[in-house]
Amino acid sequence: MVDSKDIVAKAYAEGVTMGSDLPARQGSIPQFLVWAMQDARGAALQRIQVVKGAMIAGKYSEAVYDVACSEGRQVDPETHRCPDSSATVNLADCSTADVGAGELKSLWVDPDFDAAQRAYYYVRVLENPTCRWSTWDALRAGVKPRSDVQPTLQERAWSSPIWYVP
Repeated sequence: MVDSKDIVAKAYAEGVTMGSDLPARQGSIPQFLVWAMQDARGAALQRIQVVKGAMIAGKYSEAVYDVACSEGRQVDPETHRCPDSSATVNLADCSTADVGAGELKSLWVDPDFDAAQRAYYYVRVLENPTCRWSTWDALRAGVKPRSDVQPTLQERAWSSPIWYVP
């Protein structure tokens, strides 16, 4: 499905959209199509994550799974994390390394899926780090950036959740 020319049509025909309830299907583990593209004015993409929340034994639980990595990196099947990116920021002029992805997509299956457990899933996309506005302002003014604030940040975008209802 990920490489299909009619990926969007297939996704709408066979799945549910963000914000929807995903009904249980006997003997079936849901698959999640995740797809993100770089903002025209933003930094390159570094990774896509799925955040899963559920109540386990009466306690709230949340897990984060990296599901797509830039730079040809692969998700570690045991830790569910992408290896560190080579993305860097030069604090002398706020330039960034020319790495990352303009687009990331993957078909993901929850490795800890429990058909009897209510859960929600949402997607989070992380860009490569960039200079914080206060760092840009300090460079323009010819002064040192504030020492009480991180000089860089990592912008994120996220989707509405999909609710799994057994």
